[in-house]
Amino acid sequence: MRLIAQELVKSVRNSITIDWTVRENVRAQMRVMIKRILRKYGYPPDKQEKATQTVLEQAEVLCQDWMER
Repeated sequence: MRLIAQELVKSVRNSITIDWTVRENVRAQMRVMIKRILRKYGYPPDKQEKATQTVLEQAEVLCQDWMER
């Protein structure tokens, strides 16, 4: 789980743009990226949608901090 979380944070942080929370195409690209990482590590397919949604929600909360760095 730790490896998944580290790779997700790194990938999401690198793909965040200024308007990512507004533009649906950017959010769609992020969802695809997250699902690929989950599949790579054998995350259960039936739980991937919820995990993807959780990662995006957490990124929204943390994005202000990430954008400042």
